[in-house]
Amino acid sequence: MLITLLLVFHLFGLISAINAVMTVRTSQGAIAWAVVLLTFPYVAVVAYWVFGRSKFAGYRSERLVSDAIIQKKHHYLLANFADFRVPAGELTAREQAAEKLVKLPYLANNAVELLIDGEATFASIITGISQAKHYILFQFFIVHDDGLGQRIKAALLDKAKQGIKIHFLYDEIGSYQLSQHYKNELRVAGIELFNFHSQKGIKNRFQVNFRNHRKVVVVDGKVAWLGGHNVGDEYLGLSKKFGAWRDTHIKITGPAVLTVQIAFIEDWYWAAEQQLSHLLWQAEAAATANIKVLILPSSPAESLETASLMFLQTINSAKKRLWLTSPYFVPDEAIIKALQLAGLRGVDVRIILPDMADHWAVYLASFTYIKAASCTGVKFFRYQQGFMHSKVMLVDDSHAGVGSANLDNRSLRLNFEITALIADSCFNAQVARMFADDFNHCREIMANELSDKPVLFRIAARIARLMAPIL
Repeated sequence: MLITLLLVFHLFGLISAINAVMTVRTSQGAIAWAVVLLTFPYVAVVAYWVFGRSKFAGYRSERLVSDAIIQKKHHYLLANFADFRVPAGELTAREQAAEKLVKLPYLANNAVELLIDGEATFASIITGISQAKHYILFQFFIVHDDGLGQRIKAALLDKAKQGIKIHFLYDEIGSYQLSQHYKNELRVAGIELFNFHSQKGIKNRFQVNFRNHRKVVVVDGKVAWLGGHNVGDEYLGLSKKFGAWRDTHIKITGPAVLTVQIAFIEDWYWAAEQQLSHLLWQAEAAATANIKVLILPSSPAESLETASLMFLQTINSAKKRLWLTSPYFVPDEAIIKALQLAGLRGVDVRIILPDMADHWAVYLASFTYIKAASCTGVKFFRYQQGFMHSKVMLVDDSHAGVGSANLDNRSLRLNFEITALIADSCFNAQVARMFADDFNHCREIMANELSDKPVLFRIAARIARLMAPIL
């Protein structure tokens, strides 16, 4: 009996190893999985089918259906975009590549407001919710039933009583602590609420590695919010463990809101299998600004690694300055090499990371990457005034990016993310001032910092790096 069981494990190990060789995105990952599946299948087989895949089955085909529905029912959408689309002759090569990457256009005539930290962000979102006249699209990776969660719920319930249609989407893993009572209150009020359901479909049944990490609110197709915050008291700086919480969101008004809306309805169609036929698709110029914006959704359902290519293009295009913030720094080798080359080109590369850990394995692994990039002049900083959770980049004086994507394998390959790329000198000057203030609350990380750590810490950092594909 025991021999039969061992043979079954080895057979499944062989089948899984073949699957890994055929499907895992990187050769290093494929080799690593194949070796462990063949040599130690008793644990590795289960681990592989839970953590090993990097392709999200089924979403892409359902998205094609939802896109067809959009174009069929709102055939004038592309024509409306044409009125605001930035002419190809006015786009840089970097911008043209970004458009081709996501198959969405850079749109002009937008207003973008920079929202620094939780109070500013959620005050803006709650005000926006109160002003809704037709519908609200609400999506967050994490929603807690706490003080902020109650404020959000109250705002949504108030609008539901007014007959406003509300669609509420959350990640089943990120929001696993969200109480059933909270969800029932929303449903009883007529709010349509679904989890993203990343385990939907036979091929995804045992997957817990894919997450919908997007944080998006859209009101009436006219205003959108996106960025790094989730719904919870810690994002207001009320956590006893982390204290102050440093994060960034943006508010967008104008035609680019409709491309945020497209990303939401694709996720909604996957989760709810519903068409949102009542949404508004009439693009309107912002009254106060003419900012050029590209909305860049990324996911493991794409044939290309959208987020990874976005970061690589950003790093490679920098000429004078590249400033980044990311709470998690576990990049792949391509990004490390791009950072090294930027340093060698003389680009002022500065990366702000948190000084405290909320995920210890990620925190430990980051030390090994810092050492590799620092040797060519890339500078790293640890934020001292609370927890740094912001996901922002600033390239030269021309481009900024704000969104939900981190510089780690999860955001690059496994998560559903969304980023706004913004080309506007005035907005980017605001981002530069925000970075300058953040640098004032940082300490620089020395290249030899890992070498000066105790030997057990260094060993733990190296082991954590081996786990990078699933961190």
